[in-house]
Amino acid sequence: MSDLKRLVLDVLKPHHPSIVELAENLSVVEGVYGVNCSVEEVDHATMNIKITVEGSAINFEAVSDVISESGAVIHSIDSVSAGKKLVEEVETPQDR
Repeated sequence: MSDLKRLVLDVLKPHHPSIVELAENLSVVEGVYGVNCSVEEVDHATMNIKITVEGSAINFEAVSDVISESGAVIHSIDSVSAGKKLVEEVETPQDR
């Protein structure tokens, strides 16, 4: 069983399917409780989106498969949270 609780992904996708469809498809992956898709940049054929997935035991491979099946690609994994609970980042003086 996976201990992944949150994934933040930078994804490049075609305009179709919409981010609504992609979010709905990701939300039914086993272990996923919620999905947020935000458009970061748009051009004539593609859009960059930030996808945040939260759950109890996220199956990264299943999430990756849903993204690939939509014609999108993961550019980077920008954040990962794993373990028994979510740990939020704490601002330090270096972050200011």
